[in-house]
Amino acid sequence: MMHDQQLGSTSTFDYVVVGTGAAGSIVSARLSEDPAVTVCALESGPPDRHPYIHIPAGFIKIIFNDAYTWQFKTEPSPTVNGRSVIIPVGRTVGGSSSINGMIINRGQADDFNSWAQRGNAGWGYADLLPYFKRFERRIGEGDSLYRGRDGNIPVTDLDWQHEICEAFISGATGLGIPRNPDYNGASQPGVGYLQRCIHRGLRRSAGRMYLVPALKKSGQIDLRTHARAFKVVFDGKKAVAVRYVDERSRTVHEVKVRKEVIVSGGTINSPRLLQLSGVGSGSLLKSLGVEVVHDLPAVGENFRDHCSVRLVARAKNSKTINEITRGPALIGQILRWLTGRPSVIAVSPSLCYCFWKSDPNISGADLQLVFSPASYKNGFVGMLDDYPGMSCGVWQHRPESIGYVRAKTTDIFVDPAIQPNYLSHEADQRALVSGIALARRLLRTPQLSRFVDCETFPGDSVRTDDEVLQWARQHVGTVWHLIGTCRMGPATDKSSVVGDELKVHGLQSLRVIDASVMPSMPSANTYSATMVIAEKGSDLIRGKAAPAPAALPA
Repeated sequence: MMHDQQLGSTSTFDYVVVGTGAAGSIVSARLSEDPAVTVCALESGPPDRHPYIHIPAGFIKIIFNDAYTWQFKTEPSPTVNGRSVIIPVGRTVGGSSSINGMIINRGQADDFNSWAQRGNAGWGYADLLPYFKRFERRIGEGDSLYRGRDGNIPVTDLDWQHEICEAFISGATGLGIPRNPDYNGASQPGVGYLQRCIHRGLRRSAGRMYLVPALKKSGQIDLRTHARAFKVVFDGKKAVAVRYVDERSRTVHEVKVRKEVIVSGGTINSPRLLQLSGVGSGSLLKSLGVEVVHDLPAVGENFRDHCSVRLVARAKNSKTINEITRGPALIGQILRWLTGRPSVIAVSPSLCYCFWKSDPNISGADLQLVFSPASYKNGFVGMLDDYPGMSCGVWQHRPESIGYVRAKTTDIFVDPAIQPNYLSHEADQRALVSGIALARRLLRTPQLSRFVDCETFPGDSVRTDDEVLQWARQHVGTVWHLIGTCRMGPATDKSSVVGDELKVHGLQSLRVIDASVMPSMPSANTYSATMVIAEKGSDLIRGKAAPAPAALPA
């Protein structure tokens, strides 16, 4: 066992950051801005050198490459017909920002106001808007009250156009859904084109835009790849070191800290590391044979994820991405990309969005739909259909279904038990069935219908709400928006793990800074909110005063 192995080396830094995903990359970079500070950043995966990481179209190849991803599998669940669902998570410099769909989507103001209302001071939307603006370098139109121009992450508009996308948007407006030129601005609901972190034909991950420049500039960060952390070491209740195993040599090393340990492993790995270190449910830890350092039952609980299905239609009267990415047409697209012209090689997996309502009586939007003039076999992202196709994915913004992440063993090379309990809550079932009905209406508008031959998935045989729900249970999958397993909240909230300064309750010199601290799911892809958590968390560590809350219109 790793715990019993002799240490191969010991070193000391001011901070050790476990994980170099979006949060870990930002935290490491920001800490290194203080010239007297030293940082050791531990990444379990390899460097981000694979070209498919940086070429946007490489998403479809890299997301299932286990050299650069954790290919986690959920526990079988009756709510998805006894299936296990694969959840790829980034395992390279940049973490999931190196493998995700590259979409920049903040969410709605009420998402973050609800965080503050749970007792998390300084986490309301007006408080966080300066941090949203801090990370982004908006290239394109946008109200300066809401959009940043000087940040690390370039946020661009789609430059590759397709007539089917315009027909989809036009059809949505015909249904009464307004065209929204900037869903990251004053309000989210509406339809239009997605904004992405793609610039000059390349993915711009947090690793490449934060960590790599900081490594070159400061010389204060020691980045260690292939370093799988398996234990936070405590002296009483104080975190004093992290132990990791080098995945190549299987030697064990220890990194001591003068100041703090920052856990940024993500929603699955952060709670597992805490549990294996003796922080978590006392009964779970005892069953694993782990000495209890601090009995904190909420570690690994409150797990939430967006789950979606993709509807597929066979296309006609236009060439879709399915054909454009094959044979001579693909060569032409590669040449366009190499010469800096708009190309399918530099687009995100989804091109259009629709944020709308599952029920006309609700305010705001509780559904997200994404559209592309491309389709995948059985609606599963991974392999394009052999025929011309388009697809529309749909999920509920704020799922009520709650699951858990729990270590199965003290062996760090054995994945934890992951149970999201997709579609276990009746509200989630109703919203998804309504969302599928909306997706079908969008695919059948007069504007889009001239490009639609027929719906192939699920197809016309699936008609009633019961049939739709049963189909969804059989085919629903992750949207890779994992949150909540180290939930933020006051110490009196027994469902929380960290307070509003992201310090773990009852312990010293230990913080969690990543998507796992989100108290509830934002109405969005989680990448943007994760970067905000990291930006604010970095200020908290450094003792920097928070920027003044944004002055928003009433």
